[in-house]
Amino acid sequence: MALLSLDGVTVRFGARAALDAVDLDVAEQETVCVLGPSGSGKSTLLRVVAGLQHADAGRVLLSGRDQSDVPVHRRGVGLMFQDHQLFPQRDAGGNVAFGLRMRGVGRVERDRRVAELLELVGLPGAGRRAVASLSGGEQQRVALARALAPEPRLLMLDEPLGQLDRGLRERLVVELRELFGRLGTTVLAVTHDQGEAFALADRVVVMREGRIAQTGTPLEVWQRPADEFVARFLGFDNVVPATVGGGVADTVWGRIPVPDGSREGKGSVLVRPPGVRIRETPDGLRCVAETCVFRGDHVAVRLRPPRGPLLEAEVPLRDAPETGAEVTVAFAAEEVVVLG
Repeated sequence: MALLSLDGVTVRFGARAALDAVDLDVAEQETVCVLGPSGSGKSTLLRVVAGLQHADAGRVLLSGRDQSDVPVHRRGVGLMFQDHQLFPQRDAGGNVAFGLRMRGVGRVERDRRVAELLELVGLPGAGRRAVASLSGGEQQRVALARALAPEPRLLMLDEPLGQLDRGLRERLVVELRELFGRLGTTVLAVTHDQGEAFALADRVVVMREGRIAQTGTPLEVWQRPADEFVARFLGFDNVVPATVGGGVADTVWGRIPVPDGSREGKGSVLVRPPGVRIRETPDGLRCVAETCVFRGDHVAVRLRPPRGPLLEAEVPLRDAPETGAEVTVAFAAEEVVVLG
């Protein structure tokens, strides 16, 4: 049985459906990250599960029990928000202890649990520190410890690392994944940051206009976007209309090879940048290198073909063309996705 189940959950704000008959299961000890642009419904989904937003239709079940008549404080879920929402008048330990005090946990056990949690999140001995003296990353750790203190059966994160700089986010997301795995915590998180979601999640859910556009492991979603919306949301721009048949796709860029077993007919294709190969072939697509951007271990090259939108390629440093140079492009079938 799933720990969390959403069954046909719908939320309307006037004529607009913020959530439109959403079905979603989260297994015990699974970390699920919900991705989507602003207005896609991801934060509304979190609020419905927490009991902070009424559902106009459908059910939220925790361990098989309908939560319709269960108030927020009795659902056994933990919440961690983007802005931390720490109590400035309490020190770090007082913030972590808050939920334990509300549950009537005795002082000795409360102090033991606070010290244990602060050490767990990498802040040993920080219980007496004032909130104002903590850095953004340290405040995030205190907020996490506070959310974990009551041992929630489900931990929910709303843009948990959104206010931190990229370097700190990348470090913390690895720590969070290791921590949740060690504790066996079940996590439902929402974020707009794809890198954060793909690094943290066991499963990714992409939302669009109140509906689930795709769900799968990070690798499945990255390798096989369900449609053009998901592909573009993930940052892929090499998408064009196509007619697929006989192992190739007829496009404005010419005939592009597709993987064996690809769906045939009219639709669109995605060519990942590594699949745009710059090489000298007599029958390749002639393009002009408009920009070349250094990206550490490769160069991102934007190419102007004779027709159609720009192409983006990823090439090794040694193969980067000069800006303005004419090059020939071929396509690698293993990097082509026929979209639904």
